Amino acid sequence: MATTATPTRDDFAALLNQTLGGENEGFEGRVVTGTVTAIENDHAVIDVGLKSEGRVPLREFAAPGQKAELSVGDKVEVYVDRVENHQGEAMLSRDRARREAAWDKLETEFTAGNRVEGVIFGRVKGGFTVDLGGAVAFLPGSQVDIRPVRDVTPLMDIPQPFQILKMDRRRGNIVVSRRAILEETRAEQRSGLIQSLAEGQVVEGVVKNITDYGAFVDLGGIDGLLHVTDISYKRVNHPSEVINIGDTVRVQIIRINRETQRISLGMKQLEADPWEGAGAKYPVGGVFRGRVTNITEYGAFVELEAGIEGLVHVSEMSWTKKNVHPGKIVSTSQEVDVAVLEVDEDKRRISLGLKQAQANPWAAFAEQHPVGTEVEGEVKNATEFGLFIGLDGDVDGMVHMSDIAWGVTGEEALNLHRKGESVRAVVLDVDVEKERISLGMKQLERGGVAKGGASGGVNKNETVTVTVLEVRDGGLEVQVGDDGATGFIKRTDLGRDRDEQRPERFQVGQKFDAMVIGFDRSKKPNFSVKALQIAEEKQAVAQYGSSDSGASLGDILGEALKQKADR
Repeated sequence: MATTATPTRDDFAALLNQTLGGENEGFEGRVVTGTVTAIENDHAVIDVGLKSEGRVPLREFAAPGQKAELSVGDKVEVYVDRVENHQGEAMLSRDRARREAAWDKLETEFTAGNRVEGVIFGRVKGGFTVDLGGAVAFLPGSQVDIRPVRDVTPLMDIPQPFQILKMDRRRGNIVVSRRAILEETRAEQRSGLIQSLAEGQVVEGVVKNITDYGAFVDLGGIDGLLHVTDISYKRVNHPSEVINIGDTVRVQIIRINRETQRISLGMKQLEADPWEGAGAKYPVGGVFRGRVTNITEYGAFVELEAGIEGLVHVSEMSWTKKNVHPGKIVSTSQEVDVAVLEVDEDKRRISLGLKQAQANPWAAFAEQHPVGTEVEGEVKNATEFGLFIGLDGDVDGMVHMSDIAWGVTGEEALNLHRKGESVRAVVLDVDVEKERISLGMKQLERGGVAKGGASGGVNKNETVTVTVLEVRDGGLEVQVGDDGATGFIKRTDLGRDRDEQRPERFQVGQKFDAMVIGFDRSKKPNFSVKALQIAEEKQAVAQYGSSDSGASLGDILGEALKQKADR
């Protein structure tokens, strides 16, 4: 008797596959076409030809944020997850069907480098989720727009193009970019717009952004840079002083770089150039009123009018204040009078002088205090070569160490005075151009300046009779006649022999002959007995013979003295 074997699970699967169309054409894991037989409780009942129908939520048939448009009898594609679940129903999925179809299409578009359409429907860490017709992609926050976007709400649930940057079907990973689309679109617009622009053209634009160095102006799809130096001819420290974001401005195209698509703009080019005719308007030597706009270590900038600024170098700021910071002489926004020193229209430079617009204190001093005038001042500074004395008009005069006192060395004379001490001196010389005033203190001793000038009318190599005014260790202070020039005889000039070079052998009021051997810095005479003796000896030798002729020097001098006595 034949027996029938009980079919196994594999036999049942084989019979089912045979019934459904073959071993390789099973329902599970496939996308099939079904018919909507009913719509119940937000679900669609779909018949795909199996022994039981399946249910699919209606939301799977609608795009994010939209309502599903589905009716009984419609043909739809669904993904068969399982032929039958524990309830006996087919496990179907519209999302899986759309996803599989979408992946096939997206892979084709990605390979071709084409754009794809999607909808931003959710927010995740670091970015957003995008529905690409069934496949979910990730949109990084940096790829949403060209510039950072604070609120993405207006962009959500709206179909828009995206560029696929990366996709991995095995991992289900897709990364898209909206920014790439915008940049490409903008590049196309920029390319077309830049071709329609030309250098020198005047256009209108909207200030889009402001930086420390300028402002970016939107010319209708392409930005141009308006540098701070091209906003106005006058000094502009920051663009916000003149323009604001959102302002509509009229600009001129200065330069266009079509390769880099960079455009340089200017506003001041639409104004009249104030430098045209500046040389005639501001002639050299003229004095004008201006405003200090900027102060640096090397000087101060003064605005004569809007667009024309000149530099007052630190050396041209004050007659008397030397080596000081310009900020200690003038202040920003201060109005000052300046003199024009030089104008260069081509280089747009004008050199100004602050001190030239003021009276020269050196010239004023020279006019009010001629040579020989006695002055009084305070010792401002002592150097190794003399003393600086503060005088009227905020000027300084210098007393050389050789003009401080008679009969002492220069170093000793410097030690006689201290800073802050009030002293008297006489004006020896004034050099206005070099801004120098020479003073003498020793010239005020014993009656001051003689009649007929400092030299008292005596000449070099002249023999005069002098009267001793004062006996000092270093020599004698003497005077020619009763009101003649005063001078000094050094110790070494009191005689040829050492015994004669003793000042103590002379007395005040004693008279004797001496020779004028020169003049000091104050043109006061210096006398010498020694020089007179040598001169007389030479004259005697020349007149009465020489030792070479057999006569002794004593005989010659004796004869000379005898002849002098006989007279």
